[in-house]
Amino acid sequence: MQKKSINHHHHGITPENEQKTLAVIVLSAVTMLAEIIFGVLTNSMALLADGYHMGTHVLALGLTYGAYVVMRRCKNSDRFPCGVEKIGVLSAYTSALFLGLTGIWILFEAFTRLLSPLAIHFDEAILVAVIGFIINALCIYIMEAKGKNARHSQDYNFLAAYYHILADALTSVLAIAALCIGKYTGIVRFDALIGAIGGILILKWASGLLKHTVTILLDMKTKDSENF
Repeated sequence: MQKKSINHHHHGITPENEQKTLAVIVLSAVTMLAEIIFGVLTNSMALLADGYHMGTHVLALGLTYGAYVVMRRCKNSDRFPCGVEKIGVLSAYTSALFLGLTGIWILFEAFTRLLSPLAIHFDEAILVAVIGFIINALCIYIMEAKGKNARHSQDYNFLAAYYHILADALTSVLAIAALCIGKYTGIVRFDALIGAIGGILILKWASGLLKHTVTILLDMKTKDSENF
């Protein structure tokens, strides 16, 4: 009975999702490095927040891909009599923990910048933030490729990675907005404020992901168990 329940939640797992995840990992890693480096060089908290946020996605995507590899190699193993699908849920749970820690760090750093703002090189920071958003949009396109809507997938391992990318796209928009407002109004602290909002969004996402994955790992039944 338990095995049947697990399969019900994860019958959407496909090799195609594994390939999509690997492609998105490469794009996200390159963008993460660019945003963090330019965030430091331009003193932009919003850009740093977006870069570190994307770093958590690279980690989450790495866990997602690793889970696919383990599930593929161990799917016929006697060591997993109830199936290997929960390995993917466990990877999503772990990535949520790291995501929450990153959100806390960003809030702390943003609070520090609010008290002691630094000069920001807006033009350079805006350029990299826009590039980051374009990469996020490309990642979303890859994960939505061939008409298969990831939001309707039963592969929660893939869904976790997909929603990480969506969240990163939103924080990219926040970073661009903060930098543009700061550039044209001269309100430097607004950048740190938007960074703090990004940190709050990260914590909210981490909380939701933790709640959902714990529900699946413990085989709990909830009214919204099918709505991730």
